[in-house]
Amino acid sequence: MTRYIIRRIASVIGVVWLMTVMVFGIVHLLPGSVAHMILGEFATADSIALLEQRLGLNDPLPMQYWRWFSGLLRGDFGNSLTMERPAGPILIEALGRSAILAGISLVLVAIIGIALGVHSAVNRGSSSDRALTLAQYAFISIPEFFWCIVVILVFAAWLGWLPATGYTPLAEAGVLGWARHLVLPVVTLTLGLIAHVSRMTRSSMLEALDSQYVLAARAKGLAERFVLYRHALPNALLPTITVLAIDMGLLIGGIVVVETVFAFPGLGRMLIYAIDNQDLPLMMGGMIVVTSVYALANLAADILYATLNPRIRYGGSAA
Repeated sequence: MTRYIIRRIASVIGVVWLMTVMVFGIVHLLPGSVAHMILGEFATADSIALLEQRLGLNDPLPMQYWRWFSGLLRGDFGNSLTMERPAGPILIEALGRSAILAGISLVLVAIIGIALGVHSAVNRGSSSDRALTLAQYAFISIPEFFWCIVVILVFAAWLGWLPATGYTPLAEAGVLGWARHLVLPVVTLTLGLIAHVSRMTRSSMLEALDSQYVLAARAKGLAERFVLYRHALPNALLPTITVLAIDMGLLIGGIVVVETVFAFPGLGRMLIYAIDNQDLPLMMGGMIVVTSVYALANLAADILYATLNPRIRYGGSAA
């Protein structure tokens, strides 16, 4: 197990490093100079030369990459070209706000999705199972931006219960004011993911309930609740953990639409701002942060595999 974790950590480091090479290469190998991309097509030759000198763009590419990569290792993401301040604190602030959305959403997705999946599997073929199956297909197939519009129209425009956009820090607005700005983005993020997780849990749970070890547990006269939650559910959760790990990466880096529609100042909206304003240090740093979070989420999922199912022997001989 220890050897496996060490190998997985090494692979995470390798993936993040490879992403730094790809991001740097894509930005610097595109047609036209980086300075021209930043300043625009009407920039003068003098202004382009000045910016190239300021950013060290006249140096060889390996030297430029090492200067940027060594800065990342020290936690230095460079300076934002538009805000004229270090990009690292900007990324940390944006990531923190996105982590709030992602964390609340992931907890709700895990609790509600698994509970609905178990209910459907235990009551397979019932009216509630059929209704949940129909709802799952609907919520999975409809994109997030549609739900953004629906919840804004219903809860903000028509009922006036919640603010449609914006964000207020907890220290300024208190718990209630802070939470009111999170409800609609969280609801929008969780609708499709709950359907996805519950569908996966139902499928895995049905397979577990038909397995030999569950039949043996029932033959021993064990209580049905004990059979469900001690024998069937831990094994059925293994595919669900993978889905949740993928969803964690999507929630951190893939909530661009939700943050843009609700004007939520998170990492996704910041990346859109960096791209629109050609703020390369901010954009490149944001991509590396998203990659790191996604890789760490998958590492956590692999470790949870072994925790929930001791029969799995990572890095050792099969029992």
